Amino acid sequence: MADEANRAAFREIQGRMIEITGKLKQVQNQMRNKEGEKKRAFLTLEELRQLSDDTNTYKSIGRTFVLEPKSVLMNEQEQKLKDSETAIASLQTSKEYLEKQMVEVENNLKELLEQDPGLARQIMSMTVM
Repeated sequence: MADEANRAAFREIQGRMIEITGKLKQVQNQMRNKEGEKKRAFLTLEELRQLSDDTNTYKSIGRTFVLEPKSVLMNEQEQKLKDSETAIASLQTSKEYLEKQMVEVENNLKELLEQDPGLARQIMSMTVM
């Protein structure tokens, strides 16, 4: 009876670990995307700063280019930069939370395997396909 309860607990812990790993990868991908957006906004802003104020600047909208004042484009890029930084900070918090959850799940798994060495042997003897 205890053996079956330990197996069920192992399956639950395994499921949680898979779920947390997936969420962690998703957050890391989102952070990577936001870092790219931030870098593009920063580089565009640097290029716009080098232009004189009377230079004609154009904004891409789909396949069309629309004449926009330099100040409008700079404000948009500054806003994108701020939004990216905010999103990155939020995602970093989520990442840290998920990493803490992962450590907790790993500790639960270690504790379970220490309680039931027979279960640990069975898991080690399983073949991975």
